[in-house]
Amino acid sequence: MQALPTGPRGWTGIRWARARGAVGHCGNADWAPRHGGANGQGCHSKREGRPRIRVCADADARSEAVNVGPEKRANGTPGSVAFEPDPYIPHPEECSAESTLSVVVIGASGDLARKKIFPALFALFYEGMLIENFQIFGYARSNMDDEAFRDSIAETLTCRIDAGEDCGKKMDIFLSRCFYQQGQYSEAKDFQRLDARLSVMEGALCSNRMFYLSIPPKVFISAAGNAADYCSSRTGWNRCVVEKPFGHDSASSHELSEALGKHLLEDQIYRIDHYLGKELIENLTVLRFSNLIFEPLWSRQYIRNVQIIFSEDYGTEGRGGYFDEYGIIRDVIQNHLLQIVALFAMEPPVTLAAEDIRNEKVKVLRSLKPVKIEDVVLGQYTKRVSKAHTYPGYLDDPTVPKNSITPTFAAVAMFVDNARWDGVPFLLKAGKALSTRGAEIRVQFRHVPGHLYRAKFGADPDASTNELVIRIQPDEAMYLKINSKVPGLGLRIENSRLDLPFHAKFDRELPDAYERLLLDVINGDKRLFIRSDELEAAWSLFTPVLHKIEELHAQPELYPYGSRGPVGAHYLGAKYNVRWGDLSYTPNGGGS
Repeated sequence: MQALPTGPRGWTGIRWARARGAVGHCGNADWAPRHGGANGQGCHSKREGRPRIRVCADADARSEAVNVGPEKRANGTPGSVAFEPDPYIPHPEECSAESTLSVVVIGASGDLARKKIFPALFALFYEGMLIENFQIFGYARSNMDDEAFRDSIAETLTCRIDAGEDCGKKMDIFLSRCFYQQGQYSEAKDFQRLDARLSVMEGALCSNRMFYLSIPPKVFISAAGNAADYCSSRTGWNRCVVEKPFGHDSASSHELSEALGKHLLEDQIYRIDHYLGKELIENLTVLRFSNLIFEPLWSRQYIRNVQIIFSEDYGTEGRGGYFDEYGIIRDVIQNHLLQIVALFAMEPPVTLAAEDIRNEKVKVLRSLKPVKIEDVVLGQYTKRVSKAHTYPGYLDDPTVPKNSITPTFAAVAMFVDNARWDGVPFLLKAGKALSTRGAEIRVQFRHVPGHLYRAKFGADPDASTNELVIRIQPDEAMYLKINSKVPGLGLRIENSRLDLPFHAKFDRELPDAYERLLLDVINGDKRLFIRSDELEAAWSLFTPVLHKIEELHAQPELYPYGSRGPVGAHYLGAKYNVRWGDLSYTPNGGGS
């Protein structure tokens, strides 16, 4: 036996070994003993032919091991750690600068993988953002070969960036690097077969592997565990991307994190929220911290309320079975919109490093008051018939259970209990089958005290409100509503826009959110990914009110398909002296 080697990024011993998926536990009921001994006593390792870490429970085995300190097994009892070198596998520090990248999309036959992940990977390849030695593997239960897999994803690839420049040639090259492995998510031997194919393609180069779990939460753990235990890289990094939903409430989220933690380090887990990859969300911190005029205004002294609005102009469209398990609060508000609140309201981070930014976000989430049921409005869309078309209601979706009371709309008022934001309402609103599609942040500033021109705006003080609008989608833009004099004789004042439309200003295609986030995973940048304590703090805000809603069987207010949503949302706004900015109109009849 020899002492544990030093691994990449300064990792040593068991931590590095776990990152490489080479940890075995002795005397654990979850493991079958390999080397005899009663009641699971004795030492064993997890995989053959790889560097192995042994955690030993019995005294004889401990006497043979190099004791590098207590290491707790899954059942909580300490053991000793020993390293068994494998002469056929190079030490990570011996890897040359040349390396390979293997991207494994687990759940490759699903809509998310086909419509978002593979097109994003192709866009990165098209722009030269992937290293020369890369391969992409699809893994799913569907039975198909490599050619059939390539045909299935080719339908969704587009050369939207510089479309005329070698598009067909680059697409052919990309598809030639795509392969398929059929297998079950719970079968270790299927992941071992995947590992064998990857190893052949990677050769002797230092190999880095990224696993994207594009699968339902119920199979997260088995797939992640098998990927980590039987398909991890022996020489480079391993990273696992996990899609939402991250649980159903605080308890289930904690169970999910604990289960993932048995196979992966927190450093290796990338909890993805695609909304954080959108151009205007990343621009939010740039707008605030690189422009002197905004940071002094970013507080309760000048901001009256903040609105974060998400709307879709279509219903569940046959996806009601999935949606009905979660509802609009879990599906949109608790993750997408709450993450925007955290980014918007955080204090300036020490640096732009991932942990510094995420530390500030966690502080905001911990400062938010838990949501009260009296500050929640629920809605559900119903059928609407027009002369030309019949729009089905939520309960008309054949995948939705009859008499379901799952909300398709919700409006929530939240408050950050700290010195900067004390008393400022953050109103979050999300809904399906509404009159418009869009997502935006609206910052309404306080009224001008002793307003000299009050008479020019009539009896409505909101007509002269300064408002900063950050339109996340569609037609990405930022604009500031100010009051100015209309040219001409006399004095007429109008609320106008200082407008920055991104498509008009910047002569380039904006990247898709998945492109940015996948590139961040490859680069090891976790700024836009959710940490475990961040997730825990987010669920703690909504779990009590979600349980209360379910306990009371709260009936959602009905609203017609294609309308502005339930009337109750207006009452919620009025309760805090807020007028929803997306539903207001300027005096000259223009939109807001």
